[in-house]
Amino acid sequence: MRIGEAAAAAGTTPRALRLYEARGLLRPPPRTASGQREYGSAEVARVRVIRSLLALGLTLEDLRRRTHRLDLLVQDQSSASCASSPGEFSDVVADRLAALDAEIARLTRLRQELAAAAGGAQCAPGSPTPHNDSVPAPELEC
Repeated sequence: MRIGEAAAAAGTTPRALRLYEARGLLRPPPRTASGQREYGSAEVARVRVIRSLLALGLTLEDLRRRTHRLDLLVQDQSSASCASSPGEFSDVVADRLAALDAEIARLTRLRQELAAAAGGAQCAPGSPTPHNDSVPAPELEC
């Protein structure tokens, strides 16, 4: 199948397939006499696994460093969550979890600082700026 058909079958775009190929996540497919890429069901299955792992928060670089292990995940489509291949991605998953935890902590601190700067008010989307005559209002809107 051609790139558009393969992308549709995998739930992505032709541009994403070219990106995965350029990053080494997808082997260059054979080409027709006119130079068009020809994909098979194995490539579509691999792209589905790649997309599943990306949806879990892994990055293209995370996958690129373990591209040799993607075939194991493709063989068992239910392993897209990494559960059936213990250790295959455990270090990258641990790294990604640590990065997410750090980002959550940073955002929590930022939220607390913003709430304090706004006079301690809990800002909700669409809520008006709190007014307190005894405290100058910050130049912020909630």
